[in-house]
Amino acid sequence: MTCWEVLADYGLRSIGIGERLLPRSDFTLCQQFVLIGSGMIWNVYFGVFAMLGGFFAATAVALARLSGTKLLRKPAEWFIFLFRGSPLFIQFFFAYEAFVLLPRGGIDINLGFTIITAETGWLTRAWAGALIVLFLNTTAYSAEIFYGALRSIPKGDLEAADAYGFTGWAKFRKITWPTMLRLAWPAYTNEAIFLFHATTLVYFSGFPAWQQRGDALYYANYFADKTFNPFVPYPIVAGYFILLTLLLIFAFGRVNKRLNRHLPDETRTRVRYRPLLAR
Repeated sequence: MTCWEVLADYGLRSIGIGERLLPRSDFTLCQQFVLIGSGMIWNVYFGVFAMLGGFFAATAVALARLSGTKLLRKPAEWFIFLFRGSPLFIQFFFAYEAFVLLPRGGIDINLGFTIITAETGWLTRAWAGALIVLFLNTTAYSAEIFYGALRSIPKGDLEAADAYGFTGWAKFRKITWPTMLRLAWPAYTNEAIFLFHATTLVYFSGFPAWQQRGDALYYANYFADKTFNPFVPYPIVAGYFILLTLLLIFAFGRVNKRLNRHLPDETRTRVRYRPLLAR
């Protein structure tokens, strides 16, 4: 079997397209690259959708924490503290056990004039349950970054906005939000990279891989168990994530350049990857 045939058979296997059965013996390097790359589709899926949802949710949580209203500020503070203070690994297991406890037949919701049943079984699937956990986790970390950026907005910028007559939503959209993003973007880039790396923890969580359609680490572990040689599949996973990290740095760097386009070159902040030694 040529490498092109392997790519055609297993390239999209992780999403149910192609061969149903995994190879059992005589594993080639091409098979390992292709199947692990196929699993990366799920890692990218988790990272992209958790990041997109978490970005907007984090903005709302950061604004709530900055609010002078205690009913808004306190829930935001506790939400951030809860998800930043507990390990992501524990959050996966806690969420899975909580979803399993939900009624298998769904939850009945009485609307007065009718009763509808909300299905809950899908929450125990990795594509939904694990995504929810990653979304909440990155929302908390991103909200803390955005909160710090909001507090760092120069007072003169806000006073200038008031002088020009900007108020309410117009002031936030034209002055506060762009300035917040510009200040927060280097740190947020690091959070986005960590989020994509954290998608590998889905494999170790309680959320099962349905019909052997797992992520990159699922296939790497499969090959390591079958060949008793972890020094081929795991470096392949690492290589894929290094390429993904470089792509993220490039994409976020372009956005950062756009956000700082009005500043002189010597004063622009640069996007650099700074690994978090502890979290």
